[in-house]
Amino acid sequence: MPSTALAGIRVLDLSRILAAPLATQLLADLGAEVIKVERPGTGDDSRAYGPPFAPGTDTAAFYLSCNRNKRSVTVNHASPEGQELIRALAARSDVLVENFRTGTLAKYGLDHESLRALNPRLVYLSVTGFGQTGPYADRPGYDGIFQAMSGMMSVSGHPEEPMKVGVSMIDILTGLYASTAVLAALRHRDRTGEGQFIDLSLLDCGLASLSHFAMNYLVSGEVPQRRGNGGYGGIPSQAFPCKDKPIFLVAGNDKQFAAFCAAADRTDLLQDERFATTPARIAHREEILPVLAAILRTRTRDEWLTVLDAHDVPAGPYNEMPEVFADPQIQHREMLIEVEDPASGPLPMLANPIRFTATPVEGYAPPPALGEHTAEVLTALAGVTDSQLTALRDRGVV
Repeated sequence: MPSTALAGIRVLDLSRILAAPLATQLLADLGAEVIKVERPGTGDDSRAYGPPFAPGTDTAAFYLSCNRNKRSVTVNHASPEGQELIRALAARSDVLVENFRTGTLAKYGLDHESLRALNPRLVYLSVTGFGQTGPYADRPGYDGIFQAMSGMMSVSGHPEEPMKVGVSMIDILTGLYASTAVLAALRHRDRTGEGQFIDLSLLDCGLASLSHFAMNYLVSGEVPQRRGNGGYGGIPSQAFPCKDKPIFLVAGNDKQFAAFCAAADRTDLLQDERFATTPARIAHREEILPVLAAILRTRTRDEWLTVLDAHDVPAGPYNEMPEVFADPQIQHREMLIEVEDPASGPLPMLANPIRFTATPVEGYAPPPALGEHTAEVLTALAGVTDSQLTALRDRGVV
């Protein structure tokens, strides 16, 4: 039985909602032991972000999306006794992840400097909206705000209307940046024996995710224009209506455009100097797109997908969720899994997309019930006895 990639790594997860919990879920999928610390009584705010809820429970699907493979411990970090419990757990952890507002945990002696004195090897990741420094450091924020401020909305949507990405994209991208940062810090720790503090900002991650859009602006000084479902690469690179349903078609180079013309029986387009090369097609975007739209309306989506595939032209269907999970490629890749949840029964979930040869991601435990592992974790790692645990519960500490 192969070992997991992060076997032996313990992560103390003090985070809530999406970005940071997604990062710790990824670490958990890779084999780290992740202990999620939640408020007694209510827990992570996202437990109530429904409907929908898991069948027969009051746990929101939102929470389920980013908290599998973790153990849940309830501790009141605002109480002195709760702070001592968290310190005890941090002293025996490799990583601590939190996304409180800047300066909040310092009030309780749970900031990086305080915990580093207990555990110099600790990697401490803080995810905040605006970062630990700067004029906005104390502000709260959510994904939509960062999509607006980072410029993501300015390049999304139709020309007359900026639009946010449907999913909480900056939260998700920040989660990926966060997990990468933790892995790099652990590598540094393994070489030097020293942990470090990681300051990660959702606004920074949102801007970084603009990638070539930002670089195009920095090089040219030209503000990117919103093109709806149109891309910025070769022409065509966008969604087109067919006789029944739309497809997304990309001809990223001259060879692929020639293949499209052959598939469409319109090789005459290659003789038009306005359309013969990628730069020419981009320069004459407004002239060629109506021509292509008229061509694609002549057949159904499936007819086009069949002929385009035969000519090796990149194209794909526009899928609603039922079609996504019915797609044979998705099914072959086993991206839909099922875990048995004690509270709700069989629970469908998205699989981790990473495929390893030596350390495969195989174990999927359901997201924990609130405080499900409080007793076993605190007795094993914080030295709490059964009688002490009862007293702590009576006082609302756990």
